[in-house]
Amino acid sequence: MENHGGGPARQPSYEGVWRFTAAAVDVSVPQARHAVRDLLVRQGVPLHEEIMDGLLLIVSELVTNAVRHAALLSPEIAVEVAIGPEWIRVSVEDNHPYRPKALEADYGQTGGRGLLLVREIAQESGGACDVEHTASGGKIIWAALPLAPMAPGPGAAMIHQPVVTSPRTDPSVP
Repeated sequence: MENHGGGPARQPSYEGVWRFTAAAVDVSVPQARHAVRDLLVRQGVPLHEEIMDGLLLIVSELVTNAVRHAALLSPEIAVEVAIGPEWIRVSVEDNHPYRPKALEADYGQTGGRGLLLVREIAQESGGACDVEHTASGGKIIWAALPLAPMAPGPGAAMIHQPVVTSPRTDPSVP
């Protein structure tokens, strides 16, 4: 970003962190997806269309997992969106202690591949995803994606690999 005023460069106006909570019920899945999409549009985030599509699918998968697998111990979930100058991170937090792992594709099953899909979308776009425990015993599942698609060609994945370790700078802060 060019700065002709002589002072420090300002961060883009779309940067920030937003968090909202929802009941761990089925209707929260489309509501979370629409809330994230509306936030990105309202903030004017320069997100490439294919990244937006992948990000919204990730939101749907993560919220669906929380609703299906954590609702008994976590009647409320939290969705967080963190936007930086080149990256966007979405995370879903619940109070269930079980830390899921991405399952291998079993084409005979009709479900159970949500985290595998999240991992694939993140990797294909040059992003990352992970699952972390919270201080309260729950978990945060997050995915970080670049705002623009990776440039094609050899070594592109290495150039665009994110340095993302947590959806927050201090994971103990709610």
